[in-house]
Amino acid sequence: MKIDLTDTTASKINKALVEGRRAIGTPAVGMVLTMVIVTDEENAYDAIRAAEEASHEHPSRTLVVIKRHARTPRDRAVPSRLDAEVRVGADAGTGETVVLRTYGETSEHADSVVLPLLLPDAPVVVWWPGEAPENPSKDPLGALAQRRITDLYAVADPFRVLETRARTYAPGDTDLAWTRLTPWRSMLAAALDQSRTEVISAAVEAEEENPAAELLARWLRARLGVTVERVVTRGPVVTAVRLGTADGDIVIDRPEGPLATLSLPGQPSRTLALKVRPTSDLIAEELRRLDADEMYAVALRGAPAEGTV
Repeated sequence: MKIDLTDTTASKINKALVEGRRAIGTPAVGMVLTMVIVTDEENAYDAIRAAEEASHEHPSRTLVVIKRHARTPRDRAVPSRLDAEVRVGADAGTGETVVLRTYGETSEHADSVVLPLLLPDAPVVVWWPGEAPENPSKDPLGALAQRRITDLYAVADPFRVLETRARTYAPGDTDLAWTRLTPWRSMLAAALDQSRTEVISAAVEAEEENPAAELLARWLRARLGVTVERVVTRGPVVTAVRLGTADGDIVIDRPEGPLATLSLPGQPSRTLALKVRPTSDLIAEELRRLDADEMYAVALRGAPAEGTV
């Protein structure tokens, strides 16, 4: 069910949500969190679809904030306004979705629009699928959230932005470039548990200027205390990690496709599943934990940390 509201207010939107849920016979609100997506028209469709798929695991109220910026003198003459599209039932996954389009000065104060629509006593997650503020925790919308999700893959200069993220990191910040590395980090940890040998060198192979590869290299350098070489390949994304030991190399190699090969010294090679996951899976993973991701902070800063991988 969809309800369109033009030149509306937060109270009218809340009323439409209640009426929509009653109309489809589910008046009780069973959401576990509020997801705020800050995006533009170009990326809105894919972001909403990913959030709705993730809501099957994490039922949530999704608030999509689309700031309509003036491009012409005629557009700039448009007064402040808020339009909304309320989706409940089959049109919103297992949760409910509100698409908010802000015009004029309303765009500068989107937090005042979002605040009355947050679920009471529920965590708030803010996700920027595209460009994000330099300091997400200081952004008016980011300040409302326990978890702030950015994506280095969506920016024009990911390495410059990565350095900015390292300077402005606050507990609760995370990035989908880091989330994409979860299977790699799990396999590397398992491989080292089996080998029980000291790592003396490391290399990460990936396409040039890949932010996930840079984060992985920083994490390995911090956790293993070794110099990590970056090797440029044709990709796509991270294609291999090589850990040098006195007994031989530990290698996870995924040149292409969803399968990788794990090679350990003195053992036969084995095939592992290591597919490139869709955005909905990445978002669902991030919503499983809303506390601070300390290892992301370590990878960002490249600082040594206690313990082993």
